[in-house]
Amino acid sequence: MMTGKRPEEVWQEYQKGVSYNTGIDLYETVKKNENFFIGKQWEGVNAPDIAKPVINVLRRVVNYFISMIVADDIGIAFTPFIATEKRRKNAEIWSREVEKVIELASIKEKSRDVIRNAAVDGDGILYFYFDPTVETGQLMPGGINCEIVENTNLFFGNPHMNDLQKQPYIIIALRKNIHAVREEAIEHGMSRSEAMEILPDSEYESYNISRNNDGSELATVLVRFWRENGTVHAMKTTRDKTIRAAWDTQYHRYPMAIMQWEKVKNSYHGVAAITGLIPNQISINQLFAMAIHSAKANAFPKTIYDATKISAWTNKVGQAIGVVGNPNEAVASSFRGADMSVQVMQLIEKMIQYTLEFMGASDAALGNINPQNTSAIIATQKASAMPLELQKLAYNRFTEDYVRTLVDMISVDYGLREVQSGEDGDAKAEYFNFSEESAVELSLKVDIGSAAYWSELMQVQTMDNLFTKGVISDVITYLEGIPEQYLRNKSRIIAKLKSEREMTQMQPPQMPPVGTSMPGIGYPM
Repeated sequence: MMTGKRPEEVWQEYQKGVSYNTGIDLYETVKKNENFFIGKQWEGVNAPDIAKPVINVLRRVVNYFISMIVADDIGIAFTPFIATEKRRKNAEIWSREVEKVIELASIKEKSRDVIRNAAVDGDGILYFYFDPTVETGQLMPGGINCEIVENTNLFFGNPHMNDLQKQPYIIIALRKNIHAVREEAIEHGMSRSEAMEILPDSEYESYNISRNNDGSELATVLVRFWRENGTVHAMKTTRDKTIRAAWDTQYHRYPMAIMQWEKVKNSYHGVAAITGLIPNQISINQLFAMAIHSAKANAFPKTIYDATKISAWTNKVGQAIGVVGNPNEAVASSFRGADMSVQVMQLIEKMIQYTLEFMGASDAALGNINPQNTSAIIATQKASAMPLELQKLAYNRFTEDYVRTLVDMISVDYGLREVQSGEDGDAKAEYFNFSEESAVELSLKVDIGSAAYWSELMQVQTMDNLFTKGVISDVITYLEGIPEQYLRNKSRIIAKLKSEREMTQMQPPQMPPVGTSMPGIGYPM
């Protein structure tokens, strides 16, 4: 029996989550981090007489972090724990289907935004859902889609535990157009007159970090997930209306994945990479602003004249200047202020250098050195990238989490689908029931690792060396070790070689004509 909750109860849980986020200063921290990342670093400063330069060190470092983490493309491999022939074949089908979902839903592209959100805000979240309106050309329409959820809109039932799959319930807050909310409610059985009672709310704007504060046509829709009888259930509500009553998704996992930049004990929110370095960024900007102000004030000489003898001074060419008395005594001179100390620019450079180095983005990592010693540069870049290994492992964990979530959703929502069996020339289409061939029964092992272009080239070179040196003498074994994309129709070539080998083995050996010798036999008598 699906219990669900009344909309007022869900709203109270939501407000409880908002209070927790406010208590840890999440909304102000995210707002400040976002402003500093995009370059709005002088917001709220009342200083009309000085320039406001932005030396955006934080953005450069975050972009470096993102590029380093996604530099190696992620490869996904499914392996059954009990490796029967049927299960190996099914694992290949599951692997292709998950890769298809990742491609069509642009999950890799959105994952880069997840890393960006984790580095700037502390957490990156992907929310997955099944869209039955997607046309796939299959017997059963529909496909899996996903969207990015801000960490200010995610609420855990137990905020002191960061394990998403162990939460008693999870609430996602969505800001949606009021007309779309009403239409969705009507689609799920609400009368039109009752749907018109759903009104926009404006209280959310007090802690919403959105740039658009006009909430006149927006309503907060809460999607609540919880576990009941071993499966995940869900419902949609507003402040006082149920948009969609509780239903059983039949999923075994919450349909979302989260990546935290740095974990915090007893909290489900992480710490962003730039939070503790904002004071450095402020100091760099302030020192640079004062240096510009000093240069403007003192770099150009000031004209000084005797005001008792010269009524007004002008720098216009050829214009007469009136004087009182002897003009030889009304001499004008220039005055130049003291130069700014060179320690100011040295301090700015040192602060930038130390900030980059302590964030793990040294000059060698960013390419700001003269490439005279290639080996030393490569070694320095590898050493400077070591602090990001923990974030790479967190990203791999995030990837494995959403892959397992996709497998769970496919096994529930896909049903009978046409799939490809075999590869290249041996490929053929067949129907596969994802609901019957459950991934749980397969006990799939999901391996996440690097699938970079250079690693594939290294594999080709290794296979070439082994074959050239005779370590591998069988040409079929050699071809099987070559990646698919480097040898077109590889399966067909291997099948042809195997067929020729079998035909050769089936033919009986030919005896030499009478009168000729055979090795080891000698001449006939």
